[in-house]
Amino acid sequence: MIEILNPHELPRAKEAGTLVADILQSVKSRTAVGTNLLDIDRWVQAMIVDAGGLSCYVDYEPSFGRGPFGHYICTSVNDAVLHGLPHDYTLADGDLLTLDLAVSKAGLVADSAISFIVGDLRPPESVAMIDATERALHAGITAAQPGARIGDISYAIGEVLSEAGYPINTEFGGHGVGSTMHQDPHVANTGRPGRGYKLRPGLLLALEPWIMADTAELVTDSDGWTLRSATGCRTAHSEHTIAITGDGAEILTLPTQAQSVA
Repeated sequence: MIEILNPHELPRAKEAGTLVADILQSVKSRTAVGTNLLDIDRWVQAMIVDAGGLSCYVDYEPSFGRGPFGHYICTSVNDAVLHGLPHDYTLADGDLLTLDLAVSKAGLVADSAISFIVGDLRPPESVAMIDATERALHAGITAAQPGARIGDISYAIGEVLSEAGYPINTEFGGHGVGSTMHQDPHVANTGRPGRGYKLRPGLLLALEPWIMADTAELVTDSDGWTLRSATGCRTAHSEHTIAITGDGAEILTLPTQAQSVA
């Protein structure tokens, strides 16, 4: 299913996006060496409930997972890159943490992810990986013009990641959003320009470049959810929800502070 929103619905989508972004930034600011992943999950639950939102994850039960996800945010550490199930783990100095969050507010969903390093250590490989995903995300957003095609976005993302030297997995990627979290079209993190669904105003897309340092192969953790690099290498992931407008792409998952500066 592909949903196209009308102009009157876009403010509600932006409200959901701002909520997701504000929660992610709040959690990032509170996260430190010694923070437990289960504490992060509890913080997020409280913020979603207080804002009148609904979790997209608690009851999420796709074919690739093991039963309902049962938590409010994905917390992926180091070699974990997607669908990280919160568990009893205390973050250490230099850990690379990815937070991935989707929330429904007023009937519309927004989805975003950030990767950052915990503590004072700054492993150069981790810094480079995060930077590559952020640059690839920017390139994908720039390519998301009305009249362009999904392949143009995929190509833009893939060019950045490939030039940075990272293998690219195409099993999981970006996707449409709307009244539900995962919709068509699929947006692979590499592709051929000029191919695929034609972008039109009112389409919401979650673009999410993610990489693993030295492999494109994923393995599923024993928890049935967390996807890790097959070699144990580090990973990174950046994601925004955007709306295609008549003028280009509008990022919906910007925190309140960033919007006020803009």
